[in-house]
Amino acid sequence: MIKLADISTMPPPQLDEEETRKKTKKLVEKLGKLQHKLIASGSHAVLVVFQGMDGSGKDGAVKNVFQDCHIHGINVHSFKKPTEEEMDHDFLWRVHKNAPPKGMIHIFNRSHYEDVLIQRVHKWIDEKRVDKRIEAINAFEELLVFDNNTVVLKFYLHLSYEQQELELQERIDDPEKHWKYNAGDWKERELWPEYMRCYEDAINRSRIPWTVVPVDKRWYRDYIVATTMVEALEQLNLEFPGIQEE
Repeated sequence: MIKLADISTMPPPQLDEEETRKKTKKLVEKLGKLQHKLIASGSHAVLVVFQGMDGSGKDGAVKNVFQDCHIHGINVHSFKKPTEEEMDHDFLWRVHKNAPPKGMIHIFNRSHYEDVLIQRVHKWIDEKRVDKRIEAINAFEELLVFDNNTVVLKFYLHLSYEQQELELQERIDDPEKHWKYNAGDWKERELWPEYMRCYEDAINRSRIPWTVVPVDKRWYRDYIVATTMVEALEQLNLEFPGIQEE
């Protein structure tokens, strides 16, 4: 049972930042090479899920870790407020059509978990619907794994309450980050304890495990995500296919 309050949002104190950054650079390069094999082999799909509170660094993780990946083999989708058409369907309708085909890495910057987090925190759905949706999410992810050789990697970006305040304030103070500013983020911050409760519950009820990534130091976030990605793709034993006879 994962208890988020018991997990530090900081890197281990003995870890050297400079050395870790060097390791991350090599991992990012290795990930690019593994992705090349993934595209060529066409044997597996990869779904990467990033979830976390506002200011946890989802955009930065995508930018830094996947920078050596070939653009033709990667797709990033951000799930925002559902459109009217999406609201007329079940909550997974808009998600399933964005699932990765074989040979591709698809990244969800926020994901299908929004519909059991935000809506639950704000009491827009009752607990019976929460239970049904969590079960549907588990079945959906297992279907991707079983039916399409999809590797599902889920990262919860574990941010401290104190660090979030600094990150949100920076969006006000730094002109280059004004475009990220949303007054609603401060209102959501008032619901922090309830978000932590709902995140923790969703993580513990997931049948495909999450990686909890401490993100108060971004260099450590990148290292953990890159390490997890490389280890997962290495386990696939991907190979370049030979010349196919007609």
